[in-house]
Amino acid sequence: MTTEAMPAVDAQLQASVNQFYAAHMQLLDEGRIEAWASFFTPDGTFAVDSHPVPARGRAEIIAGATRTVTQLAEQGITRRHWLGMSVIRPQDRSVRVRSYALVYQITAEGPALRASTTCEDVLVPDGGSWLIRERVVRQDAPA
Repeated sequence: MTTEAMPAVDAQLQASVNQFYAAHMQLLDEGRIEAWASFFTPDGTFAVDSHPVPARGRAEIIAGATRTVTQLAEQGITRRHWLGMSVIRPQDRSVRVRSYALVYQITAEGPALRASTTCEDVLVPDGGSWLIRERVVRQDAPA
C-alpha cells in the first residue's frame, strides 16, 4: 500500500483554519452576508462550477450571495453549510485548503442534503486570522 505524503500541519494552524471556517460559514447561514463577505480579500474571487463567471471583489460576492439568501427566504428554506475533511497545505505567503462541503436544506418537510461539493480556498494571513483570496467550489458528479 502506498500513500501520498501529506505535509505536516501544526495543531495551531489546524485550529486557526477550523475556527475561521466555523465563523465564516455560520455568518452565511445566519444571512449576515456583508459580515460573511468580509472574510474575502477586497479583490477576492468566488467561482462555482454551476455559474459561468466567477464573482470578483466583495461587492460582486455580496450581490450574488444576497440574491441567493433572498430567494431561499422567500421559499421558506434555511441552509446549513458544513466544511470538513480539510487538507491544509502551507505555501510561502498563503495556505491552500481543500475541504468537502455539504449543503443541507431545511424546509417544512425537514432537512435534506442539497449538495455535495469540494471547496478549494487560498487563504492569506490577516492579523490573527485569515482572508480568502480565491475560492473554487465544484459540485460532485458521478464519474
